[in-house]
Parts: sequence; C-alpha cells; structure tokens
Amino acid sequence: MDKGYENNRAFMAGTIVGEVTLDHTLYGETFYLAHLAIPRLSGVMDVLPLVIPGRLMDGAMPREGEAIEVEGQVRSYNRRAGEGSRLMVTLFARSIRLLPEEAFVPRNEVALNGYLCKPANYRTTPFSREIADLLLAVNRSYHKSDYLPCIAWGRNARFAQSLSVGGRVFLTGRLQSRVYQKCCEDGAVVERTTYEVSCSSLERIL
Repeated sequence: MDKGYENNRAFMAGTIVGEVTLDHTLYGETFYLAHLAIPRLSGVMDVLPLVIPGRLMDGAMPREGEAIEVEGQVRSYNRRAGEGSRLMVTLFARSIRLLPEEAFVPRNEVALNGYLCKPANYRTTPFSREIADLLLAVNRSYHKSDYLPCIAWGRNARFAQSLSVGGRVFLTGRLQSRVYQKCCEDGAVVERTTYEVSCSSLERIL
C-alpha cells in the first residue's frame, strides 16, 4: 500500500442520491460524479460528493437508491469562481461495492495523518459550545497534497489550541456536509454547502 493512501483513508456506506454523471476526463481516464447520502445517529443526513474512476464501474453504473460501500480518500482541489477560487472537497473512491439491502449498515469513517496549515480558530457558540476549525495538509502520492477543513468540538477543540502550525496531527472522524448562507456584495443571500471532517479524536504526532 502506498504511503499517501496510509495518510488518508475513508470508509463509507451510503445510498446513491440523484443521477451519476460524467465529471471529467484526465489522462484518458473518465471520472464520474455521484452523491452519497449517509445518515448520522442524530438523523441528520450528510450528502457527500463522490468521484468514481470509470475503471471501477465495471460496466455497471450505480443507480439512484442503491446502497454502496466505498473505500477511498477525502480529497480537495481549487475551483475557479469569478476572480478567485474556492476549495472543493470530495470523497474519491478507490474501490466500490454494491450492497444488498439486507446487508446495508450506514458507515462514515475517516482517518487523516497530516500537518496543520494555520493556527486553529477556537471559539464558543452563544450556547457555550466550544468549536475549533483546522486546516490540515495531507500528503498524497506524486508529491501532491490535499488541504482539508476539519472541525473539532469540546475537549478536542480546547486541545487544538495547543497545536503548532506545521505540527503533525492524526485525527479520526467523519466527513460531513453543512449548509450555510453567504451574503454577496450586492446584498443577495445565497445558500451553499460546505464539506468538512468532524473530529472524534485528535492527537499530536511528535
């Protein structure tokens, strides 16, 4: 197994939502975009963008409503938006498997080994809940890196304040979707969805 894969591992089981579409072609290989719905224990549904290499399809395109199991990585890239760019986060499949209905159990597990890019942004909500935002650089093969937004809560959020920029961090959690409202310069309010890794454990690697 390559070292880049060991730094970034995701295991998911969810249901395909909507149509699977052709996303892009790179070096002669096609990649498809799907959306994977995974319920949390709270009942909230995370709907995650899933990129599937065409070679994994094996001639059978997943269809809406089908349950699949995915092993892969959380990846990021910059998409041009107007005069700037926007960080996009996706789940990239390295293997997929169709699950029979009786075998389907929701799963959303992520493990990342990376480096802190900037100081953790620690704050408390009006309800006194502690939160810290982190940006983690996770090395991939071929000298590439994924820059992944992560969010920590409570004890993990307090611990995040002690982490040094450039320090190595190991965390586990889940990839989640979050809808928010953005106010534009013209006063219009648009609804957007962001994706981040919600930490369940966080530790410093010396």
